[in-house]
Amino acid sequence: MLKYLPFAFKNILRNRRRTILTVLSVTVSLFLLGVLLAVYSAFYARETADVQALRLVTRNKVSLAMVLPEYYGDRIRQIEGVEAVGIANWFGGIYIDNRPEHMFAQFAVEPEKIFAVRTELTVPPEQMQAFLNDRQGLAIGSAVARRVGLKLGQRITLKGDIYPVDLELTVRAIFEGLEDNETYFHWKYLQESLPEGWRGAVGTFFIRVAGTDDVQRVANAVDAQFRNSPQQTKTETESAFVLAFVNQLGNIKLFLLSIAGAVVFTILLVSANTVAMSVRERIQEIGVLKTLGFKSSTILWLIIGESMVMALTGGILGTALGYVVTQAMRDQTVAFFDGLVLPLWGVPICLGVALMIGILSSVVPALIASRTKITDALRHSG
Repeated sequence: MLKYLPFAFKNILRNRRRTILTVLSVTVSLFLLGVLLAVYSAFYARETADVQALRLVTRNKVSLAMVLPEYYGDRIRQIEGVEAVGIANWFGGIYIDNRPEHMFAQFAVEPEKIFAVRTELTVPPEQMQAFLNDRQGLAIGSAVARRVGLKLGQRITLKGDIYPVDLELTVRAIFEGLEDNETYFHWKYLQESLPEGWRGAVGTFFIRVAGTDDVQRVANAVDAQFRNSPQQTKTETESAFVLAFVNQLGNIKLFLLSIAGAVVFTILLVSANTVAMSVRERIQEIGVLKTLGFKSSTILWLIIGESMVMALTGGILGTALGYVVTQAMRDQTVAFFDGLVLPLWGVPICLGVALMIGILSSVVPALIASRTKITDALRHSG
């Protein structure tokens, strides 16, 4: 069949405008599919460090919007297997304005404990000491520093959105690690700045346990300890906590799959229409080919091959475009979406979908054309 490949290419280029538009349609569709796969990967398939498997998050059992008393932290530390506990309270302030490039995750933490819980984060010793010594100190991830343009010693203001207070902070440390899209400032500074009725309320406690065998046991022990308290807890792994947070937006998986299905189905119809038009215009030529001795199977695969070439060309272009665009967006997105990039496992999926489009869109017209009788084909008026 390879000897007929030049013939297939020649047929594709006969109507260049239609071919280009079809390839561009497939390119755009596969680009959208690649972006959707990147979003899916950012939500559900992010790489995690081994130390993250040793971390738990404790929150109010009812909702993330509900808080816990500060003294819960001291009681959690007494549970066997717990190596470190730290407050991580979402602040949600506004830096400059609400534009995406100025948004980043902000947590009020106990500065001496947060890096003991998140041991994968690294910060120069002198910067760490400066952060600990300055009550208004701010530690920022390297991704935030690059994207927002913050530097050591720079003073910024976070305007309270959830909390009725504005915080004046100074960048004292820049850390590296998987969570380099976050920023931390002193829990005590926030408490001193808040009105009396707002103090002592904690959103989440982050816990590091000694080993993987302790994860479920400690989670059960924490929740059991506060089962009869007015504010009951829910303790889960860090990855489960992140997914639970994402799922509050709705059924993201179903949403992404629905959009991907709609995109693929639409381009399938477009491609099928293109192939059908091309075959209909060439019915007489197909009759001539049969007269010259071309088998029905050869004609069948010639038409399918033409469609596959167009679809695969668009698939390669769309997949490459998706990878380049998501890679460029990687440092421009906020908070959770720092991992927004087309994963390597998404490349064969995109190319496989392109081939599927090429085959499915052409199989019916190809079958009809290959089964057409020579006399009917030659009498066809086009």
